[in-house]
Amino acid sequence: MSKSLKNFITIKEALGRYTSRQLRFAFLLHAWNATLDYGTNTMQEAEQIEKLFNEFFLTAKNLLRYQGAENEAFVKWGSLDKDLNAKFLSKKSLVHEALCDSIDTASALNEMRDLVKETNIYIGSCRQASRDPNQSLIKSIANYATNLLKIFGVIPDDSTIGFPLSATGSTSAGMEAVAEPFVTALARFRDDVRIVARKEKVRDILDVCDSLRDDVLPELGVRLEDIEGQPTAIKFVDKEVLLRERKRERELAEEKRKAKEEARRVQSEKQAAKEALKRIPPSELFRREPDKYSQFDEQVKSRFSSRTWGGFDWNCGRGKHVHSKCFPFFRPKGNPDARCSRYKSGRRPTQEATEAVRAAGEGVRRMDREPT
Repeated sequence: MSKSLKNFITIKEALGRYTSRQLRFAFLLHAWNATLDYGTNTMQEAEQIEKLFNEFFLTAKNLLRYQGAENEAFVKWGSLDKDLNAKFLSKKSLVHEALCDSIDTASALNEMRDLVKETNIYIGSCRQASRDPNQSLIKSIANYATNLLKIFGVIPDDSTIGFPLSATGSTSAGMEAVAEPFVTALARFRDDVRIVARKEKVRDILDVCDSLRDDVLPELGVRLEDIEGQPTAIKFVDKEVLLRERKRERELAEEKRKAKEEARRVQSEKQAAKEALKRIPPSELFRREPDKYSQFDEQVKSRFSSRTWGGFDWNCGRGKHVHSKCFPFFRPKGNPDARCSRYKSGRRPTQEATEAVRAAGEGVRRMDREPT
């Protein structure tokens, strides 16, 4: 970028399209002593890593919220817990080495990204095994990631776990703490209503519950995620982020609907063309393809303008006319076993070609008996 070439962008213009948090991630993903290539690819990577961390923090807070404040110091760890803890310790060491190597924030963020992905896999494995994730382990990883991002200046110092609700960085932990009991009670009541509605098969009540999740609560900065066999997950998210997500989901749904309508239209046109072909009299069938047949007689004898039709050589080297010996149902009289050598070799006409010849009737039967 150059000011003389007028292809530069100001920070104010960048903030009009991206949040300050996303710009910070873009800076952290590049070495401090290297040239920053500001562009679409760079900002897409920053948006993806921000979304990855944000979803992890929301999931961690939801798990800690529902598992309560039990003391897990004496809970026996399973193989999944031990494997994740070993990966956690390894990633902490690699992050420390990266920061000691000329403050390599890009490598440190990549190691943290891998740790978050491993933790998400661990949570999914625990759900498949119908067991709760280890609360102390999840809390340790979430606190470590939060503290590291505080050092990088991505999260304010007064935040607890994860990003604040506002993308600008203003704290809102107090507001979340006040709203949490009420939203939790509403989510539990909604779960009970959905269970009864499913049992009684009342679709209207289920639609109302979905409307509460999709239309009402996003306006208040609350996202509900239904998890089969578990309580509904509650995530406090910035209202603007939720509204953008809902708008994007509706756009994708509209695109899918249009694609299905287009596919149905194309299928309907193909079916209509097939039905129209069936209504064509046999005497007119070959006349519709002048590029394949050069001339016709009064009994619809067709002479080919090319040697092949329907994926099969109809001429068999015996002149440019349909050779009926290639067909078991059009054998010449007096020699019922006579067939073309090409037919014996396994080259059979396509079903479309066979039906076309059958529809032509006696006009085709006479073709091999009359001179060319």
